[in-house]
Amino acid sequence: MLQTIRWLVPNMTVPSWTQIAIAIAFIIVIFVLQQYVLKPLLHSLVRYFKKVDKPFVANVWHYFGRSFRHALLTASFFFASSYTLNVWLFDVTKIEKFFYSLMLYFVFKAVYDIMNYYTANPAKIKLSEHREEFIAPYLIRIAKAVMIAIAIFSIAALWSFNVNGFLTGIGLTGVALAFGIRDTSSHIFGGLSVGLDKPFQIGDWIATDDQKLDGTVKDVNLRSTLLDAGEKGLVYVPNAFLMNRPIYNYSKRQKLKTEMHFFIDLTNDEQVIRTACEEIHEQIMLHEQTEKDVVHVFIDDFTPNAFRLLIRFFVATDVTATNLAVRQDIIFAVHDIFKRHGVTQLDTQYTTTIPL
Repeated sequence: MLQTIRWLVPNMTVPSWTQIAIAIAFIIVIFVLQQYVLKPLLHSLVRYFKKVDKPFVANVWHYFGRSFRHALLTASFFFASSYTLNVWLFDVTKIEKFFYSLMLYFVFKAVYDIMNYYTANPAKIKLSEHREEFIAPYLIRIAKAVMIAIAIFSIAALWSFNVNGFLTGIGLTGVALAFGIRDTSSHIFGGLSVGLDKPFQIGDWIATDDQKLDGTVKDVNLRSTLLDAGEKGLVYVPNAFLMNRPIYNYSKRQKLKTEMHFFIDLTNDEQVIRTACEEIHEQIMLHEQTEKDVVHVFIDDFTPNAFRLLIRFFVATDVTATNLAVRQDIIFAVHDIFKRHGVTQLDTQYTTTIPL
């Protein structure tokens, strides 16, 4: 082993047991200081910044503090080795480069750990309401990839590696990969579109215009969106598929449009029908859950044996059950008005509720 060390450090001398003991004692002292003095001090700073509601600063102190403690322990090993071998190891080019490579690693490791924390906890990033759930993870993942590349090239430059040829190779490889993963790329850009445009968020009830997909959004990631489709179970949908077609977001509705048609016998008196329509209009206006700006109660068509009565109004809710309850109230009111005025209906009738 000494021959290997002598090959790396020709000017070294064989250490005495006293020197070895002093070097070990020095490393132990540094370890104790960083473990029982520096570590509690850093934890106190982290707790303080969390207490004053500065979580980002607290995380910076936490992760950079941990890397600093590891770097300090590593440096103590190099200093102890220099003392033991009676040679300043930093005068040896390879050892100096190796030491600085380790220091760069600790710095980039701290930055990576911070990014990793916010990738796993996107809600901790306060950009704007719900936006952090989409945009932040994507941007952080991209930043992590860029940071890893910078770390690799920084260490390579430290060792005087020629990275130009490597970059050229990466460029050619990237062109080849671009053709091979163009579908995946479209899904990723679709995910970015979801994050930027925010057509929906986790918990929303969405459906495509062809009704092939209908469910609640459970998760959104870089490539796909997870939907709970009820009886069909969980469905993973590529983001490119969602972004290339119209999407109905039922959770964003503020009101529902309700339409009902009743077919009235032509033998009914016109004035009676007009009076009944006015009373139906009044009942809809009096209902506490209907919108008052648009209420339509008119005869809009007729057949050889019947008038078609259109009733259209809006309910101030996005809950289907509430809308059905209001529609039920109006149907009972219409039945009562028809009964009081002796309006005769035909068997044919059609009712429907259309989302706004």
